[in-house]
Amino acid sequence: MRWYARTEQLLGAEPLARLAAARVAVFGLGGVGSYAVEALARAGVGHLRLVDYGAVDATNINRQLFALHSTLGRKKVDLAAERVLDINPVCDVDARPGFLDPETVGGFLDPRPDIVVDAIDSLNSKVTLLEAVHRMGIPVVSSMGAGGRLDASQVRVGDISETLICPLARMVRLRLRRRGVASGIPCVYSVEPARNTTPYEPADVGEHHGTGRRRQPIGTVSYMPALFGLRVAQEVIQRFLA
Repeated sequence: MRWYARTEQLLGAEPLARLAAARVAVFGLGGVGSYAVEALARAGVGHLRLVDYGAVDATNINRQLFALHSTLGRKKVDLAAERVLDINPVCDVDARPGFLDPETVGGFLDPRPDIVVDAIDSLNSKVTLLEAVHRMGIPVVSSMGAGGRLDASQVRVGDISETLICPLARMVRLRLRRRGVASGIPCVYSVEPARNTTPYEPADVGEHHGTGRRRQPIGTVSYMPALFGLRVAQEVIQRFLA
């Protein structure tokens, strides 16, 4: 039995072939990115570039698909690649461990993908990627902040210029505008005010892997990053079905 038979039944053979030919680059394989990769792989996307510099630690287990007690300490790109190939053994998986910054972004985007998923949680890297793909004319779907939220009904999809409430979206907007980018970046965001009800314990910050700035953690619940990731995947998949 063909593993993709139910998808073909819904979409038809020709749209499924377009997904098989699609080249999608996913940046960030945490709570949002891991579920986006899962949905893209199971939908039959045939070429996946997976980019992340991090390894799994115990604080990831509550929300990240690749994070298990059995995977602690392993690189997320390796775990993602293994899982994708276990879903679709003929998928062309390009796993690239590394940190995205102004010096590396060009290499991560070469060869040019059809579309980019931005699931990065580092502000500087996120803005660097979004500016680069905007300048290059590469379509992108970006995830804003899933942390600190509980209400799935308040998740929205819109242009970065339309975002409200989300503190991450506000910072991304401001930095992009300074670089001359005011609109043209679709994103998934929530209009629910972010919350943290309990101060974090210093021991629960998680490991720091030597790149980027150590950030204060934001409380998360299992389903919200997953919901953001699946919504991002929907936006990507629909572009190949139009």
